[in-house]
Amino acid sequence: MTTYAPTSAPLSHRRRWAALSVLVGAVLLLAVDGTVLYLAVPSLTRELSPSATEILWIGDVYSLALAGLLVTAGNLADRFGRKKVLLIGTAAFGVASTLAAFSPTAGVLVAARLLLGIAAATIMPSTLSIIRTLFTDARERTRAIAIWSAGSGGGIALGPLVGGVLLEHYWWGSVFLINVPIVVVFLIAGAWLLPESRDPNPGRFDLLSAALSMAAIVPLVYAVKHTIGSGVDAQVVLTAVIGLVSGVLFVRRQRRVADPLIDVTLFRNGAFSGAVVANFVAVFALMGLLFFFSQYLQLVRGFSPLQAGLAEMPATLASIVVVAAVGVVVTRLGRGRAVAVSLAVTAVGLLLVAVTEQAPQYIWLGLTLVPVGLGVGLALTLTVDSVLSAVPRDKAGSASAISETAYELGAALGIALLGSLVTLVYRGLLPPAVAPEVRESLAAAVTVLDPASPVAESARQAFTGAMQVTSVAAAVVTAVAALIAWRTIPSGKD
Repeated sequence: MTTYAPTSAPLSHRRRWAALSVLVGAVLLLAVDGTVLYLAVPSLTRELSPSATEILWIGDVYSLALAGLLVTAGNLADRFGRKKVLLIGTAAFGVASTLAAFSPTAGVLVAARLLLGIAAATIMPSTLSIIRTLFTDARERTRAIAIWSAGSGGGIALGPLVGGVLLEHYWWGSVFLINVPIVVVFLIAGAWLLPESRDPNPGRFDLLSAALSMAAIVPLVYAVKHTIGSGVDAQVVLTAVIGLVSGVLFVRRQRRVADPLIDVTLFRNGAFSGAVVANFVAVFALMGLLFFFSQYLQLVRGFSPLQAGLAEMPATLASIVVVAAVGVVVTRLGRGRAVAVSLAVTAVGLLLVAVTEQAPQYIWLGLTLVPVGLGVGLALTLTVDSVLSAVPRDKAGSASAISETAYELGAALGIALLGSLVTLVYRGLLPPAVAPEVRESLAAAVTVLDPASPVAESARQAFTGAMQVTSVAAAVVTAVAALIAWRTIPSGKD
């Protein structure tokens, strides 16, 4: 086993926490960018006229690129230096944000979101791996990861608020352009505060393994999206086979090569596997819900973009509470039971969301977001800490990549599966004789219908019913993950 080799002297207590603030700022930026677009969907639909499929890709391709590249990016960060890779990726993120802001067509916006995902893939594993090397004390590291998770979970819900403020005063591209000055500040602060570290003996980089990891993830996600959106056809079968075969080849190669991208033997540990599954499902449920929740608030309840962003704040505030509560919860319940309970709380919150989406008063719907934000925030903190603690510090980038791959794959599949389910149920609940534009999506329907017409009301009711079905589906998946966490993750009290 190699040993950790920092390239700079250990940081003081104050400097470590200052460095953490930079890392939290980076993940907050990425999380906000992952959700800030949701509120802009109605605006960009009017400007760019995207199809329902293009709307899904605009939201999904960002997380898809992240999921496909995180394993490779984490390995590169271990190899060439986490700080260096983090700063290069951040600069690229600023450039891609500018391209997205001024996209003239939906196709260009999809391409820009793809570039944003590629740049973000170099940032995410570096933030966690630097935390792993900064904080060697287990309790201190748990608190640091709780703050990191609050930044991530809070950013997911903060995105709609930021988007709402911007869309009240500017055009839809402003939700991307705002990234540029933030990136500049981050580059300056990161260059000054962050330490450099790397794996001193990384071995040979396996380009074939990197290609197989991408070939396994991307086609499978595409096959799932296409199946739910258009049904099973030859294209679905072909992409699914490519993904499955690539996945098998990737795992087999990781077992044989001297320097694998991922130590697949870690998955023989039930606690490690359970933590990864819990991480995946928590994000799957939250991102799948939020992608269409902002549209529901605007298009069904008639909220302005800013009002919709404020309406999602309960989830943000609840996720911040986790920072103070995580130590008490783990001490009382033990890690495994704490993860299981947090997922169960999330499932209950999702069921309550389904019940209250028909409620005339928003207050009841807003209250249901509290258990969702609290449960997801706690689950993310504990599962990420479990994954990072399972490996030595010199492999922190690779371990971070596993955790982040679960996170981003959960986000991609949450949007793909739950988003497609919303569209499928929405179309099924519509009257049979509606216009094609109405059947395409609710965002497209409001551009051609009189808001007071019976057809418009039918479309809003259909979308609400679709959101309720999707919330229940997410709750069921989350409840199953809670059972898995209860059975697999040890509950020895920290």
